[in-house]
Amino acid sequence: MSDESPRPPRFPLKLDRVAPTARRVPQTVLRPQRPVHEAANDALRQSLPAGIGLDSAAVRARMVARVRTEGVRCEPVLAALAVVPRHLFVDTALATQAYEDTSLPIGLEQTISKPSVVARMLALLLDRPSARARQDTTLGRVLEIGTGCGYQAALMSVMSSSVVSVERLKPLHDKARHNLSAVGARNVRLVYGDGRRGHAPNAPYDGILAAAGGDDLPPAWLEQLAIGGRLVAPMHSAADGGQVLLVVDRETDGYRRSVHDAVHFVPLKSGVE
Repeated sequence: MSDESPRPPRFPLKLDRVAPTARRVPQTVLRPQRPVHEAANDALRQSLPAGIGLDSAAVRARMVARVRTEGVRCEPVLAALAVVPRHLFVDTALATQAYEDTSLPIGLEQTISKPSVVARMLALLLDRPSARARQDTTLGRVLEIGTGCGYQAALMSVMSSSVVSVERLKPLHDKARHNLSAVGARNVRLVYGDGRRGHAPNAPYDGILAAAGGDDLPPAWLEQLAIGGRLVAPMHSAADGGQVLLVVDRETDGYRRSVHDAVHFVPLKSGVE
């Protein structure tokens, strides 16, 4: 991982194109007992086979299966989850929990988000109208606000031509640099700075993803979003007092906004520490 010109990461960047599939409206069916496949999925969630280490592809595959049960069906995102070793991005003491669908502390009152939440945000980012029109299954040029431990940047490096990730906390910036170097992510540029300012030198971006939530969208983010690009960020909802995922698409004549899942992220702050 380097701040120099991007080089291909060790992860496979080229993912198979996935043809869009029609969305089916679920129907309510009354059953006298739980379906067998649901019981099997629950059993899978409870334990891992003995003798399989955290580096095993089978362990990551089971995490992907759990994420599927949470409703994420975006194949390029699931493929990225299947190759990035999440346990290398958490503290050693928590490594055995790395492939559970749970958030974990990474220090400085910050967390690594649940895999299902990360997957949902990446799926929304990928599903921008301009990409759907071209059946494009890549994120293009991406800006991440809030590097944290670097896990999400590693996932995006698999799906993107380049990633710029901004972190305001120097210890986390340094930790992410170490983690991303360890897994060989070479198309990621890390920036230590104020995420509310984005990163103008590499703008415009096809996608902007924020890992912290506030009461407003910084104008810099909207300005640095390319026409046809999409922004996904947690945002405070006055309606229920919590946070929701806000999606903003930049079109030729302005911006279009939509609100999605309820989430809970750390507050978006200014400045650096």
